[in-house]
Amino acid sequence: MNKNSGFLATAIGSLPHTSPEKAVEMIFKVFPAAPVLPQLANVNFKEDMTSQLNEKIPGVIYDEADKRWYIDPESETFFEQIEEFYLDYENIVNDGDEESLDKYGISYDHCSALPLFLEKLAAGKPEFVKGQITGPFTFATSLVDREKKCAFYDETLREITVKALTLKALWLVKKFREASPGSRPIIFMDEPTISQYGTSAFITVKREDLVSCFSEIAANLQSAGALVGIHCCGKSDWSLITESGIDILNFDGFYFAQSLGLYPQEIKNFLVNGGKIAWGMVPTMDTDALDIATVESLVQKYEQAISYLLNKNIDKDLIAESSIITPSCGAGCLTQEQAKKAMQLTADLSKALKEKYSSYIVNG
Repeated sequence: MNKNSGFLATAIGSLPHTSPEKAVEMIFKVFPAAPVLPQLANVNFKEDMTSQLNEKIPGVIYDEADKRWYIDPESETFFEQIEEFYLDYENIVNDGDEESLDKYGISYDHCSALPLFLEKLAAGKPEFVKGQITGPFTFATSLVDREKKCAFYDETLREITVKALTLKALWLVKKFREASPGSRPIIFMDEPTISQYGTSAFITVKREDLVSCFSEIAANLQSAGALVGIHCCGKSDWSLITESGIDILNFDGFYFAQSLGLYPQEIKNFLVNGGKIAWGMVPTMDTDALDIATVESLVQKYEQAISYLLNKNIDKDLIAESSIITPSCGAGCLTQEQAKKAMQLTADLSKALKEKYSSYIVNG
């Protein structure tokens, strides 16, 4: 990203649409510079963020009776699957084996918008293109075995899930590159559960394990030419994210901007070293706030949000040139009209901030 990409607008991914065509059409209309691959759980439950990436992961099965996914390390085929999986992973990461990578792609069943999205991407050739995976902490704490033990707490299962998510993300980058070689891929790890780090629910989770998970995925994607972000729709220990080697920190700036001010040196170092903050300024988790939101009120909200960093002596021009604008979270729980409003407000806010802060992002 360059300085002139300040206040780029994009979205998180989930939408309430039941028509992939309408979802894709809206995305390319509203976010022409950085369209985002829609995640449409209302088309198929397999597109839910906890289900979309479950294909071809060793030991992962869907139980029709329970209507949920499990990981079963006791199955007869588990160790055979692991052996093949690790061999494929090494060939993909070290040798760029695209044939093996295609084995771990996301099927139409799990991503109904992808074929049309790639067609639009090839035709439009935008500057950026965004996709997303479930973050490793959220993914591996929601995926459990038959005894309801989270995969994250088993070192082997955690490693498998991290590598599997890496392959899913690399496959998305490959598909984006095939459709539009000049578009810079952006991949977010969606990590709502990271806001619970340090609470009693996850008191035994080690900091170094989290940073290692994020870093492995980020490093492999960056080697493939992608920018990498972590999205958390709340507040967290932001030093976890700034230390993980990612490029973009995305959070709910509408409600939790003050939390960034608790980590002034970490945030400053992150920005000085080229990191970006994707401010989630359009509320999607609070429909009352969304109903009354306007571009003018959100400009004021952004200025209040950055004040917590300005008060910590972080330069305004550095903040402006490093700012990306998104909704606060996904829009999958909204109505289609509410989602349309949230997306349009995001784009309009981006335009308003570019105009207001043009001297900062051009000359900064």
